[in-house]
Amino acid sequence: MIKDFFKYQAQTSPYPLALEVAHAKGSYIFDTDGNAYLDFVAGVSACTLGHQPKRVNDAIKKQLDTYSHVMVYGEYAQHPATELCKLLAENLPYPLTKTYLVNSGTEAIEGALKLARRVTGRSQLISCHNAYHGNTMGSMSVMGFEERKQIFRPLIPDVDFITFNNEADLEKITTKTAGILLETIQGGAGFIEPQNDFLKKVRQRCDEVGAIMILDEIQPGFGRTGKLFGFQNYDVIPDVVVMGKGMGGGMPVGAFTASEKMMDLLSHDPKLGHITTFGGHPVIAAACLATLQEVTETNLMQETLEKEKIFRSLLVHPLIKEIRGRGLMLAAMTETPEITNEVVLRCHKRGLILFWLLFEGCAVRITPPLTLTNEEIRKGCGIIIEVLNEIESEMKLGNL
Repeated sequence: MIKDFFKYQAQTSPYPLALEVAHAKGSYIFDTDGNAYLDFVAGVSACTLGHQPKRVNDAIKKQLDTYSHVMVYGEYAQHPATELCKLLAENLPYPLTKTYLVNSGTEAIEGALKLARRVTGRSQLISCHNAYHGNTMGSMSVMGFEERKQIFRPLIPDVDFITFNNEADLEKITTKTAGILLETIQGGAGFIEPQNDFLKKVRQRCDEVGAIMILDEIQPGFGRTGKLFGFQNYDVIPDVVVMGKGMGGGMPVGAFTASEKMMDLLSHDPKLGHITTFGGHPVIAAACLATLQEVTETNLMQETLEKEKIFRSLLVHPLIKEIRGRGLMLAAMTETPEITNEVVLRCHKRGLILFWLLFEGCAVRITPPLTLTNEEIRKGCGIIIEVLNEIESEMKLGNL
């Protein structure tokens, strides 16, 4: 399989981990040699309920036996998608009541950016330095990392950047601004949380100048931070919330939600203002509905904060400078990118899956399934500390 993987499947980096997956269950992924890997990454925050969650699988199977794709998005009333959007509205603050379902987070970002321009009639979009919102041309245009996008220019025009948590930069949001797009917690930059009511101050500035506030919840969303959405931790309500990743319980999906008044603008002048063939696919929507029901009907969200405390208590080591993030969206910050690389790769060899962040080389990603047990936390953290001790010894001997 490895030879065919490299020969026929396009790669995203020169050195993928290339684990040959046989099956997965709960908090574990198993390779074709029968080795078990404790998963502290959850498909990069996508597998909210772990691998093969029964409630999600049952919903998928039931829907497969009922109907699959029948019509392009928005033409037919289909039970899974309708119930999903209704349940989202019931769990979001007013006026976030109407949801547009798409196929991925980056696609949802595209729709949100279009909506901001449609609502305001303005063109300027503002994002943050070191922001990541996806990799299509529009989403890349609001990526705040020039190295990743320079070769693909020209991108969409009239995009400007501010620094996350820099209040002085909020003056750049003016009556020319259609919308400002922020990650509720900056992901690729190192799981940086808003400080000093930064999001509330962005909200106030947007209200002053009539700009649309868009919050990207693709990583923090669906219970990962102790609330259904990360912004609910910061006493703010955006005009548009974008979601994806953990929304589908491991299935590909994205969505953006806004007020009924705003969303209805996509249906006219011009009509078909945003369209998709497979958005709201009934099988995917059934998986999303089951995921949302499980997250909202259980104690998983509250438990993330208790599990965070366990991680923080166990991941204490001279080579860890700090633990960033909230709930089960955590980043262990080492002293150098070289140490981080060693931690990720050596833990992988010992049966623990960790990963990197896009722009912050010192960060070790820890975003496990919400269903991870306390025993599994202790097991994984034990491996991390064992590896850090090994690295520290080698550093003292000058062998690293």
